[in-house]
Amino acid sequence: MVLSKLTSADRWNLLVSFLVDIDTVRAVDVVDEDFSPRSGSGNRGKHSLSLIDRLERTKMLSVWGLTLMMAAFAAGQFKNGRRLEPPVPSLCAQRVIHERFNGKGYFFSWKEPSTIGQEEDWLGVRNYCRQRCMDAPSLNTNAKNEYIKSKLVQDKIKYIWTSGRVCDFKDCDTRPDLQPKRINGWFWTSDLQKLPAVTDRIHNDWSESGGIKRPQPDNREELQNGAPENCLALLNNFYGDGIHWHDVACHHRKPFICEESDSLLKFVQYNNPNLRIT
Repeated sequence: MVLSKLTSADRWNLLVSFLVDIDTVRAVDVVDEDFSPRSGSGNRGKHSLSLIDRLERTKMLSVWGLTLMMAAFAAGQFKNGRRLEPPVPSLCAQRVIHERFNGKGYFFSWKEPSTIGQEEDWLGVRNYCRQRCMDAPSLNTNAKNEYIKSKLVQDKIKYIWTSGRVCDFKDCDTRPDLQPKRINGWFWTSDLQKLPAVTDRIHNDWSESGGIKRPQPDNREELQNGAPENCLALLNNFYGDGIHWHDVACHHRKPFICEESDSLLKFVQYNNPNLRIT
């Protein structure tokens, strides 16, 4: 797909599918709910934003989202012509929800007969989920992080993909606040929320060990002449280190979880008013 050949409607549809709803948006550099997985607590309101601040930061997120989108499509971000898929209205209406947590529905690939044993790479997970008005989960609150971790323990799942990714798109190199990217350039792609710097070991859940016994993220595979570890996975004691975040090369295949996307659901409902989406 070439951006110059897209119609205005195509451009708008792609842009909207990347952006988050204003009610759920979080600032690029400020988080409403402190995320302290290691202490097991979160304090809402410490960095609360006014409506004006939210609007201004939403504009900033929108510009960044469009930049990321254009970089991804124009520069051929994904191999073999693959792209981030838009939602499919009929699949959104028929999406399967196994559990609900804090108002959002979740799908677990190992609980659905049609996907038992199915594994996907990072982009494959996002596309499967997005076609159903869902996305790979963003573990952006302590409560959600602990909930997803409990599912892996309960069902004895070794690992899953999250929506987390280092900002490795072309235009990311021009943003000083993301440098160095391996420290400051991680974000949740499903809602474009920037993660705290990886040096902040309180407000994230990076593991303290991995395949080469270094704190995560360590970009181990690239250091060992493999692919860069640009995607964020949740591993269940894979290295005897507990259940924590790891950077992993995006081509690895894993079972997956989908999390409902309010923005995609609202977008599809708006464009298909006669479609029943619950």
